[in-house]
Amino acid sequence: MAVKPTLKKTPMPEQEPQHRVKNFFEVALGYSEEQAVTEAKRCLQCPAHPCVSGCPVGIDIPGFIKKIKERDFKESARILKKYNNLPAICGRVCPQEVQCEERCVVGKIPGSEPVAIGRLERFIADWEADNVKERTVDPTVPKGKKVAVVGSGPAGLTAAADLAKMGYSVDVFETLHKPGGVLVYGIPEFRLPKSIVEREVKYIESLSVKIHLNTPVGKSISVDELLKDYDAIFIGVGAGTPKFMKIPGTNLNGVYSANEFLTRVNLMKAYLFPEYDTPVKKGNNIVVVGGGNVAMDAARSALRLGAKSVVVVYRRTEQEMPARREEYLHAVEEGIKFRWLTQPLSYIGDEKGKVIGVECISMELGEPDESGRRRPIPIEDSRFVIEADMVVEAIGTDANRFLLSQFKGLSLNKYGYIVVDSETYATTLRKVFAGGDIVTGAATVIEAMGAGKKAAFWIDRFLSGEYDPWR
Repeated sequence: MAVKPTLKKTPMPEQEPQHRVKNFFEVALGYSEEQAVTEAKRCLQCPAHPCVSGCPVGIDIPGFIKKIKERDFKESARILKKYNNLPAICGRVCPQEVQCEERCVVGKIPGSEPVAIGRLERFIADWEADNVKERTVDPTVPKGKKVAVVGSGPAGLTAAADLAKMGYSVDVFETLHKPGGVLVYGIPEFRLPKSIVEREVKYIESLSVKIHLNTPVGKSISVDELLKDYDAIFIGVGAGTPKFMKIPGTNLNGVYSANEFLTRVNLMKAYLFPEYDTPVKKGNNIVVVGGGNVAMDAARSALRLGAKSVVVVYRRTEQEMPARREEYLHAVEEGIKFRWLTQPLSYIGDEKGKVIGVECISMELGEPDESGRRRPIPIEDSRFVIEADMVVEAIGTDANRFLLSQFKGLSLNKYGYIVVDSETYATTLRKVFAGGDIVTGAATVIEAMGAGKKAAFWIDRFLSGEYDPWR
């Protein structure tokens, strides 16, 4: 007779809010072995395994969980790594609640929560790092062909690792001084420690992937050189160009894009100033504009830098905000305030050109727009001002048009993103493939990884002569 699973997930140990707001250490502390085994026992091992269809990289979720239940952690890690090159990262930052966990059969039982797939993924990745010193990969016969990967974010790293496993010689070209892309410049230390990213990158380098840092394509190395020297190219540069609302006062001192603010704090470790000589403004009263994960990251980082008050303004309501529920609840626990149905109109400055306030207008929700969410509509005569000595706009990003302009013959859509074949990820430029945010616009880490994995599959088919997307 089948054993009925416990209804609720095994709780994740966390730092208490009153302590974590004063440091940049990781908030979630991870499962112990006993907690992981307890949670793994909740999995029904159902034959249809719908959870797998919700995973962009197609992990054998029942398989790796079954091995946790049996305490065969090493085999669980082997299964996980077969599909996912960055499991410790995905286990921390991927929105499992709207992907694999959303389809979990256990979660369909009235009053029950889905199996904590992401937490188990994190557990097994961390267990392997702590307990398996020699992580071997099945040897592959070299194929004698070279692939260049532009960008070392989640899409680029995944494509590089999969291609290396297939036997290709892979060079990754990264503009910044650290590999990882958004994983190092965008996601705060308290959500994704940089040591975890470094650990995952070292694994990928162990596959004989060569990562060239401080090497912007189009400047340090030309596109013509890449086209000449490599048999295929994968572009996975993300979408990291800041986007602003362009309202009056945007140029005032104290108005930041989330990109600049988070890059200073995360990649350049401004939160450790003066130990690291990267300054960053530490405001007292901070307004963050936006309702996504980046807005939550910026708000929570500002709080840890010593802000007295952090207010997130969002033009819709809590129900429409795109941020992960977990990140929003953590922000609320930490004392961050939210002003719903609020749209900034202008930034107010003093005689020295410093921001001192945000003029806003109240909104109401009308009919749904193209995003499927109800369109916010301004309410007449409802203007008000929020006091602020610092503002961070977290309203999205755009493509890097300079880099893409170097690839002559590459078609872009009206938003400046690369046009690719939806199945093969082939661009309009022969032997050039692309995937991740530079194709879709800002999305999730795991979606970018899924694109990198699928593109690697088609690059292999192209280079092996099995299929030519340009024919």
